[in-house]
Amino acid sequence: MSLAIQLPPRQDQMEFNLRVWERLLADPELAKIAGRFETDRHGHIIMSPPPGSFHSSRQSRIAILLDRLLGGRALTECPLSTSDGVKSADVAWFSEIRYARAFDPRCFLEAGEICVKVILPSNTKAEMEEKMALYFDSGAIEVWFCDESGDMRFIGKEGPLEGSLLCPDFPVFIEA
Repeated sequence: MSLAIQLPPRQDQMEFNLRVWERLLADPELAKIAGRFETDRHGHIIMSPPPGSFHSSRQSRIAILLDRLLGGRALTECPLSTSDGVKSADVAWFSEIRYARAFDPRCFLEAGEICVKVILPSNTKAEMEEKMALYFDSGAIEVWFCDESGDMRFIGKEGPLEGSLLCPDFPVFIEA
């Protein structure tokens, strides 16, 4: 049996996400808790522990490479308003034009052109497919995945790519 859910219209959800995220950012008790937060479409907090060393190293290397190769803005732990709450991209790359359009002090209103997830051992395939769909729905042009061994996968809206079309010089392997 397959389950399909109907997500609210993106604009309605964005307004809700911004209200919830603003409240969470202002909460002094939440600020004391180590970890990463996301929300679901109902405004419930989803917590995960800080990632390990390999994850952090790859995340920063990806951001540095994007900055060197493309300029623009390469951001880590980028909060993004989606149809299913506020989700975090491990790395998001924005052109300057999109950054200006998407920036909000609470969270980004539109995905960067490139959204990257560094996969953790606890991440499921279904979870990564959902995140990818949410990133594309929010405006991403490419979604990249870096697996536990450092291998990169590049995906466009039409499916898997041999390499990035937006950043053709990006390597297919990232050391930790």
